[in-house]
Amino acid sequence: MAKHPVPKKKTSKARTSRRYKTFQNKARVRLGNAIQMVDCPACGAVIRQHRACDSCGKYRGNDMTQQSAKETAKVTTIKAD
Repeated sequence: MAKHPVPKKKTSKARTSRRYKTFQNKARVRLGNAIQMVDCPACGAVIRQHRACDSCGKYRGNDMTQQSAKETAKVTTIKAD
């Protein structure tokens, strides 16, 4: 049966943190490139792509604040049999 490789010397804290910091930096760059920021066509504020605008509440020309108010106004009742 083969033996598992064992390090001959202890890995220093600086070397360990350097290795993980490199991974974190690469991941941060990938995530930064994945998030797309665009200007809201209605008010011009910077928003994330495919999201409703925080300042005016519009998404693709529709006012999302009115739709959420309509959804909360609907009340479902359960009839007991």
